[in-house]
Amino acid sequence: MVKVIAIIKRKPGMTVEAFQGHWRTAHADIVRRLPGLRRYVQSHTLPSGYRKGEPAWDGIAELWFDSMDALRALRGAPAQAAVDADEPRFIDKPTMTTLLTDEHVITEAPVPAGAAKWVEFLTRRPDLAVEAFQRHWREVHGPIAARIPQIRRYVQSHVRPGAYASGRTPRYDGLALTWFDDTQAMRASAATAEYAATRADEANFLAPGAAPVIITREHVVTW
Repeated sequence: MVKVIAIIKRKPGMTVEAFQGHWRTAHADIVRRLPGLRRYVQSHTLPSGYRKGEPAWDGIAELWFDSMDALRALRGAPAQAAVDADEPRFIDKPTMTTLLTDEHVITEAPVPAGAAKWVEFLTRRPDLAVEAFQRHWREVHGPIAARIPQIRRYVQSHVRPGAYASGRTPRYDGLALTWFDDTQAMRASAATAEYAATRADEANFLAPGAAPVIITREHVVTW
């Protein structure tokens, strides 16, 4: 499967409540009509993420399709045109980032309703080739992070190689998605030795500096 990830900020001047309301209802109804759409999940930044100022992003949308051919078939389709027409009503389009990714499930366990979902936006170390970055993230870092006892589910979304064609550089090289029972469990994980080992490994494959993070709650539209 191909997973499309849309990373979005709300339209300037729009309240968080209005943005989330439109996204979760009116826009979700439009997107679910896309031919070939297999899954569609919205992750909204929690209200607590706004207490100290604007978060990096207001949320992400994840859309799964069987193949790139299924995505190409949307070009010019009326259903896709309806999605495109609605986005400026609530999204700040100039800042919107769309990534085509491959999903790698590292840890899979039941996730309770209302779980906290940590979304981290990763950039590879400048001296690493894309293949080396992805291999270390999946084969070395993934198993280290999976040992954090509070993690329920852990998924890596790697940007597909085509994003780097002709010397292009995507906004991010991938997203790390981690589910916890709640924000209390998330905070408790940061005090563990396993978490410390995870952070210590980041210098081996990530660019220096803290990666942007949002803490979200999922809204499953189509599964």
